Amino acid sequence: MRTTISINEDWLFTASQIDPALPDLSVMETVNLPHTWNAEDGSDGDDFYHRGVCWYAKKIIRPDGECVFLEVEAASQIAEVYLNGTCVGRHQGGFSSFRIDLTETMRPGENLLLISVDNGESEKTYPQFADFTFFGGLYRGVKLIVVPKNHLKLEAGDPGLHVTAELLEDGSASVRTDTGIHTGTRGTFCFTIEDAEGRTVEKNVTEKGEATFTLREPHLWDGVKDPYLYTARVRLEESGDEVAVRFGVRQFSVDAELGFFLNGKPYPLRGVSRHQDRQGKGWAVTEADHRQDIELIREVGANSIRLAHYQHAQYFYDLCDEAGVVVWAEIPFISRFMPGKEAHDDTISQMRELILQSGNHPSICFWGISNEITMKGESEALLQNLNDLQELCHAMDPTRLTTMAQIGAVSLNSPTNTITDVLAYNIYLGWYVGKTEDCADWLDERKHAQPQRALALSEYGADANYEIHSDQPKRKDYSEEYQCLYHEGMLQIIEERPWLWGTYAWNMFEFAADKRNEGGTKGQNTKGFVSYDRTVKKDVFYLYKAYWSKDPFVHVCGRRFVDRVGETTEVKIYSNQSEVTLYCDGEKVGTKNGSRIFRFTIPLAGEHTLRAKAGTCEDTIRIRKVEEPNPDYQVKGGGNEGVDWYLDEYGNRQRLTEKDGYFSVFDPIGMILANPGGAEVIQSLLKQVAAAFTKAGEQQETPKVDENLMEMIKGISPADLIEMSAPKLAGQVLPPLNEMLHRIAK
Repeated sequence: MRTTISINEDWLFTASQIDPALPDLSVMETVNLPHTWNAEDGSDGDDFYHRGVCWYAKKIIRPDGECVFLEVEAASQIAEVYLNGTCVGRHQGGFSSFRIDLTETMRPGENLLLISVDNGESEKTYPQFADFTFFGGLYRGVKLIVVPKNHLKLEAGDPGLHVTAELLEDGSASVRTDTGIHTGTRGTFCFTIEDAEGRTVEKNVTEKGEATFTLREPHLWDGVKDPYLYTARVRLEESGDEVAVRFGVRQFSVDAELGFFLNGKPYPLRGVSRHQDRQGKGWAVTEADHRQDIELIREVGANSIRLAHYQHAQYFYDLCDEAGVVVWAEIPFISRFMPGKEAHDDTISQMRELILQSGNHPSICFWGISNEITMKGESEALLQNLNDLQELCHAMDPTRLTTMAQIGAVSLNSPTNTITDVLAYNIYLGWYVGKTEDCADWLDERKHAQPQRALALSEYGADANYEIHSDQPKRKDYSEEYQCLYHEGMLQIIEERPWLWGTYAWNMFEFAADKRNEGGTKGQNTKGFVSYDRTVKKDVFYLYKAYWSKDPFVHVCGRRFVDRVGETTEVKIYSNQSEVTLYCDGEKVGTKNGSRIFRFTIPLAGEHTLRAKAGTCEDTIRIRKVEEPNPDYQVKGGGNEGVDWYLDEYGNRQRLTEKDGYFSVFDPIGMILANPGGAEVIQSLLKQVAAAFTKAGEQQETPKVDENLMEMIKGISPADLIEMSAPKLAGQVLPPLNEMLHRIAK
């Protein structure tokens, strides 16, 4: 028999260093798991949070049973485990589970378990540089697993049973079950397949550690419409050790022109990305938190999720299986490539554990091998690392497709574009740089250059502080209204390009990014459709619901934009119904037929109650006329001025000017370089950007304007480059650079 014992309660914790041989438990505080020490400082926006070694301790009684294993569901990022002063194991990688055999070291009665967890900077494990907080801690939970001496595999978080289901041409399904235990192991294995009601539909008793079944008329896992799940079970007859896993029977493919297919039918993947943290908890979230997230994702109508940028909790993958959403699962090989062998081996280890531990989930259709990993350039070592990951994925799991999220500025000629089975790009035209409509030409250019490649949008989005509002929204003003305007444009662009095999809005939820302090929000990336604490659905949430959801609804935008100036105001309504009627103070304003977005204009005079009706659905908001704009709707320290400003040395907002007939920091870098004298200015800019990323003691090299770098930056302006790469230098770099450019005639 196998017994699982949760030991999440009553741990001791300290950020101080202790001697595992002679620990002083009196300096430690009591905590429960899941736990992180960065729940507060990881999202306060000061670009500093505690990173280093912390310790957990717990007294445990040896349970009855022949063998005892410790299972740690996640420890960010490097963990060492001590039992009664003896180091019994180590694990590197902050997102996968691991197990340690305690049997020989654990004594009868009371034992002292110590776990050190280190989320400090390292050249050995990913991630180390990215736009999110790396929370430290035992943030998923810990348990003991008690098994007989003759037991199924427990190493490296192995589920003990792996299932591969293949849909055959005659409509039947071949289901292969494998324990990973083969020749040389004595025992009798009883394999069974159960339907969703728990009825046994197939059974095989064998002395081999594997069995293959044929399901004549399989019930398919058919996405959100019908996410049907079977259960596979294996039992070692001699010892009684048993494990069960769920699986689904489905078939999928991607066509470069027609997109994603599920079970032979077109199934456009329209999804969101998700980080696992939330306000006040960091990564230490509960099962209830996970359930709320999947419910919100399904409410908005998404049928796919990109689980960025690391392995997520097995419980969340279970929820995805149950909800029928197609999953892109990936490892944190992100942003900054580390060329050492240990870092290379870390990517291999993290990918191996992701596939090993998550391979039974039918929701997972894509293994993601990297995210924006060419951000700081390309090298032979990087190409080798990516190719090694590609080969590993196919060796371990030939049934799924590989993909990667490329930074949008990557060269079309980059060899990294041809490594994975399918490809995707992170594109933020309309937010960080350029205009939203530029994305259409950008996508078409990539498609024309790579006609045989299946392409997707892995990220796109715009930040919005839901307390910031404007009746004249523009890029980088952080208003809720601009976020909607941006996504209205992006959704139209996506709809016109059915060849995109998937699209993933960034992001479903706001998440912690401690280095950020912008738009009136500290320590968060605010591109989410839903607030960091999950209490506020921004207007953009309902825009996507209008496109994706079949559940009838109507939503009046601007419920937080109460105070409005002017003689009239626009009332915008999102709905998936074809007809919407608006009432103002009980009087009918009008009825409009259309699709998804409905606009009305009403006169402003005092306070108004606005009510929209669409079929049986209703929604109401209240607004009022004011003489002056409400200062609470503006980013503190100034108006919603977009990108044409910087903070001087005193923290005051100053405007950057343009000069007729001359260049400025708002002109494209490629255009500046084409002009005599422009190269010198751009070299000065790149030197200052490089300095921002050079560690103390390292020699700084001025980047050369080579073909690849030019391809990446030619379409953006110096102001955009500084804002993306070193925003804190804006006040130092941009004003003198602007003056230099004002002396160069166009």
